[in-house]
Amino acid sequence: MLLVAVTLTFLLTTFGLGWPFASRLKLDPAEQLGATVVLSLLGAYLLTFAIYLAGLPVLAVWALPFLGAGGLLAGRRALPALFADAAARAMLAGLGLVTAWCVGWLALVASYSGGGWAADWYEHWERTQFFLSHWPLDTKFLGIAPLPARPPLANLATAGLVGVAGINFPTYQAAMTLLNCLVFVPAALLARRFRGPAGAAAVIALLAVLLMLNPSFVENATFAWTKLVAAALVLTGLYFFLRAQDPAAPAAAGPLGAASLAAGFLAHYSAGPYLVMLALAWGWRGKTRLTDPAWWRQTLQLAAIGAAVLATWFGWSIAAYGPAATFLSNTSVTEVEHGNQFVKIALNLRDTFIPHCLRLVDGTMIAQRSRWGYWRDWTFQLYQVNLLLMFGSAGWLGLARGLAAGAARADAATRRFWAAFAVGTIFLGVAVHGARDHWGLGHICLQALVVLGLAALAARWTDLGKAWRVLLVAGAGVDLVLGIALNFGVQGYLLDRWLAAGRPSQELLQSYSDSAFMNLAGKITHRLVFLADVLPVTPALVLGALAVILAVALARAARAARRAD
Repeated sequence: MLLVAVTLTFLLTTFGLGWPFASRLKLDPAEQLGATVVLSLLGAYLLTFAIYLAGLPVLAVWALPFLGAGGLLAGRRALPALFADAAARAMLAGLGLVTAWCVGWLALVASYSGGGWAADWYEHWERTQFFLSHWPLDTKFLGIAPLPARPPLANLATAGLVGVAGINFPTYQAAMTLLNCLVFVPAALLARRFRGPAGAAAVIALLAVLLMLNPSFVENATFAWTKLVAAALVLTGLYFFLRAQDPAAPAAAGPLGAASLAAGFLAHYSAGPYLVMLALAWGWRGKTRLTDPAWWRQTLQLAAIGAAVLATWFGWSIAAYGPAATFLSNTSVTEVEHGNQFVKIALNLRDTFIPHCLRLVDGTMIAQRSRWGYWRDWTFQLYQVNLLLMFGSAGWLGLARGLAAGAARADAATRRFWAAFAVGTIFLGVAVHGARDHWGLGHICLQALVVLGLAALAARWTDLGKAWRVLLVAGAGVDLVLGIALNFGVQGYLLDRWLAAGRPSQELLQSYSDSAFMNLAGKITHRLVFLADVLPVTPALVLGALAVILAVALARAARAARRAD
């Protein structure tokens, strides 16, 4: 019932709130679906924030699903066109499969672990409770960070879902995973754009499989933090930025792009590099129109929309906390180390590209007595922080080959844009991290770039020869085993149950890394119950369901590919 309640609330809120507005825009049905997601997330954020500021009881968040249901009812005449559109249907089906896949893996997590990832999940749970329970303004999250240290859009949207479906940690986990999986929608729009209208359904179906077999995506979708929500908004902003450059572009494209990028920044500051690069690109592309009043009016309109979205948070935060706490409390500022910053950035860039297995790295962070725990962390630190392997063990090679083939057919301006965009976001995404990190920083700001790359790979799949596709399939199999199954086998202590059943529980738990033990200690100390603890199903049944979901996704991708040929 818990999953049913949170899923129903999620569907009504994240699709119903925005649908009556998006369905009236002069966009095709798939684009209307993308616009619906961003407008609904903005609506959920603003409504929940208004409820908090007004001091209303938590019961008031029931307005979200009721308004969502009303929105679907008001826009019901546009729904048949949505379901009649092949690309929109493929997006909805792909989103359903990707979400079910991620929720299934989440259902195995008895305690979070992986590399040095610790504590963030609990901080975001605290932040969600802050808005639901009206905690004092001077609350320090994890005993350290003030509220302005992180932006609140995703926390408030999650609070709206949790306040309706049940204020408990399992509901929070499920709500975060549902929201994180929304990144599939703009990724599908981008994949369709890269490929063209012919065979859009096949490309979208393949993208679902690529995401499902990507360890970086699955782990971030099931870890209770907000980076993929930001990535969803960033990629929506990128799509509508590109759409606004098209001949006879719809009037809504530019405003939707500006609102999406600003919303992404309010979900997680990792959106900042993308916002900067797209703002620079807008100015560069408009350099020939500097004497055109229409261009200046459009530019000022987009800037005003973005500023209005940002002001909803920063205006209140400055009034409540002051400028210093608002702008200087994030870890990008507080963790800046002394010394030459250019050297730090250069070394962090090197370590983000060169896997730890090819360098000398202090292995204290992943040191432990558990054999499978050690190898899980060893591979985790490849798939999660190394920018190349975040695309998959073979995915980065296939992407490079596909982009090379696509670049040969693209015009010079297009090649310059994408080269500058990729280089700029990578550099800024690493540079904004205040501290030196010897393992790599791909997971901090570059998750949107990884999802974008997988969308491009899906679009270029048919350009690759048979040998390349065989390599990618083999690599995806390796990723599934080493990056996903091994990881969740450790997070659910399944390998301990099956391979070391006779060892004392305390000895097993203490055999893992310090970060893993810290997460487990936090769960015990705060008396938290995870989704895996309350679902009335066995791990074997969950794994069986996951096998069925993957089989369905593969069959859909194969069937769609045959139809496109």
